[in-house]
Amino acid sequence: MHDKQRFILYQGCFLVISFCMLWVFFPIGGSLDLALIHPWVSESGQFLLRDNWYLAELNHRYVKDLIILVYVIFFIMWLASFKVEKLRPVRWSYGYFFGMVILSTSIIGLLKSQSAHACPWNITIPTSQGFFWDFSATKGHCFPGGHASTGFALMAGYAVFRLSNKKRAYFFLVSGCILGFAMGWAQMMRGAHFLSHNLWTAWVIWLVNVVFYFFNYKHFTTTHSSQE
Repeated sequence: MHDKQRFILYQGCFLVISFCMLWVFFPIGGSLDLALIHPWVSESGQFLLRDNWYLAELNHRYVKDLIILVYVIFFIMWLASFKVEKLRPVRWSYGYFFGMVILSTSIIGLLKSQSAHACPWNITIPTSQGFFWDFSATKGHCFPGGHASTGFALMAGYAVFRLSNKKRAYFFLVSGCILGFAMGWAQMMRGAHFLSHNLWTAWVIWLVNVVFYFFNYKHFTTTHSSQE
């Protein structure tokens, strides 16, 4: 079986199976979402870590800015490739990487802007006996997880380096998964998202990467051949 066919077959199966698992086990605001977010909610329905410096500033601001800096470096190197001869062989790959980062995070942002799902901290209603979740809340725009998408977008590097540098490809894949999940988990602790928000973010970003890799596979094989 050709490498392209094998990749699409495996990734197609993975996307279908993971979609079914998320649909069944991680519906938005489902039992697993509520169980996993419960430790971070007070008895009155308040998220005590909402303004925690490590979560609100270090994670939500500085870590995000650091990852964005990585994307900017790729963009600068892509621009430099038009002047620097040594960078010319990687021009298309670096441009593709930056383009996929922008595209995948923009799609998440678009879905989020149209979403009716509210953030957890907006749907806890205090009562005399504790609180309850109001899933009819009108404040939406909280699904999927925009912050986590910044980390998950690193997974685009897997496609870029899959043929030319396996170790680097898996570095980007693993780093993207870890950073996206960690950034999303920190937001969950603050009450900004349910875990399902971030898992669906990862799924959408991976879907986008698989689809565009399929249509650009020939470019990657050509680029790989020119670098050998």
